[in-house]
Amino acid sequence: MTDTTKKTIQVTDDTFTSSIEDAEGLAIVDFWAAWCGPCRIVGPIVDQLAVDYADKGVTVGKLDVDQNPRVTSRFGVRSIPSILFFKDGKLVDTVVGALPRAQLEKKIEQHI
Repeated sequence: MTDTTKKTIQVTDDTFTSSIEDAEGLAIVDFWAAWCGPCRIVGPIVDQLAVDYADKGVTVGKLDVDQNPRVTSRFGVRSIPSILFFKDGKLVDTVVGALPRAQLEKKIEQHI
């Protein structure tokens, strides 16, 4: 089993700009909460995608919406899980809900 925790970064209100908006290439952020059932389904998929796409320069982060209201509000995240896609710091796509891995991979490939 691959250790996926080392590839996924924890993003906060304070680190969002430096870790996501200042990143070159594709960055995806999983907006989640501990109490969210569908988030627990998507979480391991996102962690594995972080490992699988690390060599392609994709940054993968997770942001706890309860702990980080500024970024959550700034991007209008009202439903979770929401995965936001940033290309060179600019928001380019959003998916909402517990999507299967294949659909998330398709979105990643679309934006790489």
